[in-house]
Amino acid sequence: MYREKINEMIAVLNSVILGKEEVIKEVVTVLLSGGHILLEDAPGVGKTTLALALSRVMDIESKRVQFTPDVMPSELTGFSIYRKDIEKFVYREGAVFCNLLLADELNRTSPKTQSALLEVMEEKQVSVEGVTRKLPSPFFVIATQNPYGTGVQELPLPQMDRFMASMSLGYPGFESEMEIAAQASFDRRVDNVQPVINSEIIFGIMKETERIYIDKKICEYIVKLVRATRDNEYIEMGASPRGTIALVKLCKTSAWLKGKSFVTPNDVDEQYFYAIKHRILLNSKSRFENISRTEVLYDIMNNVKKPLPSR
Repeated sequence: MYREKINEMIAVLNSVILGKEEVIKEVVTVLLSGGHILLEDAPGVGKTTLALALSRVMDIESKRVQFTPDVMPSELTGFSIYRKDIEKFVYREGAVFCNLLLADELNRTSPKTQSALLEVMEEKQVSVEGVTRKLPSPFFVIATQNPYGTGVQELPLPQMDRFMASMSLGYPGFESEMEIAAQASFDRRVDNVQPVINSEIIFGIMKETERIYIDKKICEYIVKLVRATRDNEYIEMGASPRGTIALVKLCKTSAWLKGKSFVTPNDVDEQYFYAIKHRILLNSKSRFENISRTEVLYDIMNNVKKPLPSR
């Protein structure tokens, strides 16, 4: 039953964002793994539309923050104000008190505000004036990052590490863009999106994915792939153990979405780039030789022996 609902959800998202079936499936994989997503792309390719469609199709409370240099941490975490009528301070919740937060253009705000959000993402709670408050559950963040323009505050690698996966929508194909052009004068498709799943279904799927079997040889393959990023001639800083955990969770969810009860090496290969690409920092040698992160990771994958599944 759960898988039918998820397939319906993916179909709805594909009708909103045209020609991006692989990316949409990956976004759903990350959310069902309990992780946060970083979308790095040029403006106008549908990042915000995808996030809005997700919040509607999942029937959960969502909020959006358009980050600018003057957004303060208190706007995210909340603050107390004095109410004269009752002669006491009253706490006002910030934007993070929701199930799905769209952090639009996160790299345009100050490092202090970025840190406030990324701390909340890790802890899933807010501490203000000595009081700790739990966030609603589930809690997901979809952050977008615009690589162009002025006033950009690039996220440091330790903060990027908080995201389970990163990806890029990219420009649509010719046929998809033709369809977009033909419907440009009509209402936005996202306005017609109806709920398909809810929090109960999300938690149910998460419990099922936890039971997906992962063989010791597959675990060893994952660990070798991650550790290889820490000893590579083109990488200054490799992926942390948090990357290992993220890759395992993504592989289990990926296997579940395919109707399997166990993880295969192909699941690992599919999820490796999404889970690890944003967690590595290239060195000057890579820049001198014009070597990209994708090329480095492909080389690592080709040099780590792939195991044969035992079942």
